[in-house]
Amino acid sequence: MWLWLLALLGLWLLRRWHRERQTVPGLEEKFVLITGCDSGFGNLLARQLDARGLRVLAGCLTESGAARLRAAASSRLQTVLLDVTSSSSIAAAAAWVQERVGQRGLWGLVNNAGIANPTAPNEWLRKEDFMAVLNVNLVGLIEVTVSVLPLLRRARGRVVNVASMMGRLSGFGGGYCPSKFGVEAFSDSLRLEMRHFGVKVSVIEPGFFKTGITNAASLEKSVLKIWERLPDETKASYGDKYWQGFLASMQAADRSCNPNLSLVTDCMEHALTSRYPRCRYAIGWDARLFFIPLSYMPSAISDAFFTQFYPKPAQRG
Repeated sequence: MWLWLLALLGLWLLRRWHRERQTVPGLEEKFVLITGCDSGFGNLLARQLDARGLRVLAGCLTESGAARLRAAASSRLQTVLLDVTSSSSIAAAAAWVQERVGQRGLWGLVNNAGIANPTAPNEWLRKEDFMAVLNVNLVGLIEVTVSVLPLLRRARGRVVNVASMMGRLSGFGGGYCPSKFGVEAFSDSLRLEMRHFGVKVSVIEPGFFKTGITNAASLEKSVLKIWERLPDETKASYGDKYWQGFLASMQAADRSCNPNLSLVTDCMEHALTSRYPRCRYAIGWDARLFFIPLSYMPSAISDAFFTQFYPKPAQRG
């Protein structure tokens, strides 16, 4: 009995291995729009796809970031200034993309732009602190996608949305985790809607990778600024040691991040070039062996895990 089950599992894995190594033809004529290409995953992916021969349209927030990317890539790669929190910027970029792709349509969209700060306990934050992150990671992602969806339908192309393991488990306060939960939900509904149009939607779920969005210096400055504006009653309830401990735990998590970004960009490339892309790509041993299993466990267990990293407040109920 067990031998039959192992044989079936082996055949299934062999079939999956064979399917996932089949690539779409004509990659050299396909256009891919990537957001957030100034640094991190987006920058590396843009250079990686350019080296493979695809026609990369790289959205950068700053002209300096765009110039650095152009200098590191071939003449095929083109850049456009794109602020995903600005509707006018998104509309202008969509029109720019339309001019370049023409009737061929847009083969791929990689929604990579993202931020993590402000990050702090929820009670310390204002509405605008949450919105600062949500506008980039979720609202901007949705608006960019909708603006180029007709071009993606024309090409029967691909949408690749960057979520996180924190889109399955919420381990800290602020807008980052809610935004990534939202990315998961939006991607699921879009995948169902686009199924009959031939557009495939994939979600990238990295574990902890060192991308720079949780820079220790900027995190410390942000948390200290938030702490200083809190009412005296709130400060007394938490105590000075709490914000110091919170900051230390976030910095420790940042130090443990995997620096090998190519593990993530390789999955993005697969989602864009494979005939049979996956719906979800969980990346990193921490994601596959720890966070995904933890997400299926009772909340009491995941709560107990995350609570051990939280400092104790000065006053407890």
